Amino acid sequence: MNKLLTVIVAAMFAAVSASAFAASHAGAPMKKDEKKMEKKKAEKKAEKKAEKKAEGKKKDEKKDKK
Repeated sequence: MNKLLTVIVAAMFAAVSASAFAASHAGAPMKKDEKKMEKKKAEKKAEKKAEKKAEGKKKDEKKDKK
């Protein structure tokens, strides 16, 4: 009975340790991924600026037609 309890406690400790280790590394991006993400953010910002310029031109065209 005593050995069974020891085995169960050891197994629980191993499971908790493994899950904590996996969780600590699951969300952390690698340095290469960070550079890619920064590049994507810059591209999205450029696209948004282009869209705003296009919307501004459309508004100007509508005002000119009236």
